[in-house]
Amino acid sequence: MSGDAFPTAKAAGFYMPAEWERHERCWMAWPCRLDFWGDNLAATRQAYADVANAIGEFEPVTMLATPRDADSARRLCSNKVAVLATDLDDSWTRDSGPNFVVNDAGELAASIFHFNAWGKKHEPWAKDAALGHRLAEYLGIRTFSSGVFMEGGGINVDGCGTVLTTEQCILNANRNPGLTRDEAAKILCNALGTSNVVWLPGDPEDTETDGHVDGIACFLQPGKVLVEVCPARGTERYDNTQANLDAVRNARDADGNSFDVEIIEEAYEAEMRSDIFASSYINFYIANGGIVMPGFGIDRDQDAREQLATLFPDRDVVQVNISDIALGGGGIHCITQQQPATAA
Repeated sequence: MSGDAFPTAKAAGFYMPAEWERHERCWMAWPCRLDFWGDNLAATRQAYADVANAIGEFEPVTMLATPRDADSARRLCSNKVAVLATDLDDSWTRDSGPNFVVNDAGELAASIFHFNAWGKKHEPWAKDAALGHRLAEYLGIRTFSSGVFMEGGGINVDGCGTVLTTEQCILNANRNPGLTRDEAAKILCNALGTSNVVWLPGDPEDTETDGHVDGIACFLQPGKVLVEVCPARGTERYDNTQANLDAVRNARDADGNSFDVEIIEEAYEAEMRSDIFASSYINFYIANGGIVMPGFGIDRDQDAREQLATLFPDRDVVQVNISDIALGGGGIHCITQQQPATAA
């Protein structure tokens, strides 16, 4: 099924719900790019299973896996995680999977960005580029195709008309050469059913995703944003994170109101095991009744967990060590994609 009668999700009356709204399930994908994970593949697969099993205590999880890897996924995942065999290039479902959208009638649809492996960084990517449409076909839902190369980790919505994103990502020449900010804003709003874009500068040190917002800032609730900062004053990284913080503080939501801003320090003491190591605590997954968040085996983990428990008092916070995932340049949010619950 397609959305050809309405060229965009917004025109058809669909919007992307906030991540804290109830989910039908969580989608993940089993690590399979051998030349990327190398000798760490087994440890990374265990870490993915740990994340899936933690989320499975709160809501159903479906783990996508290549036919040759499905059995290994089943061995490591609990009986609360279903394994579905399909073709894959990589294991970052947030970025290659669909953005699930809903309408007021309770119907589910898929709004799909074009995907080119984060600016043609990893080949091949054709199987992952087709994943959004294959999942939509599997679920029997309508699809809407966006006009830009972009990833789900590059956006975060409040469910009330506002989307957070970074200029570094969507305006990057490796994705959308020549695209203006106004053009990008219109495309994002049409794809996600929003009316307002909050632009952050990004993260110049993030050369893997080119400044995905899910390692920088996220909505906690309508009108409230959590921003990650570096505490090392006098460093370039401190200045970069402060620039994002300032952008959020100066922004407005779809109703013209300023945001209540919370700050969390990144896992700056974590051992950087690769050049693209993701040391973000903000890269967590909001599950039904729970938060599954990153840990790195450092003292700072406990402080971060307590802070999220305070910010989400009605959810159980579970921390999973993701050092073997983070060396791939992402975290828990990057490897998950929520499917919202619907009335249909």
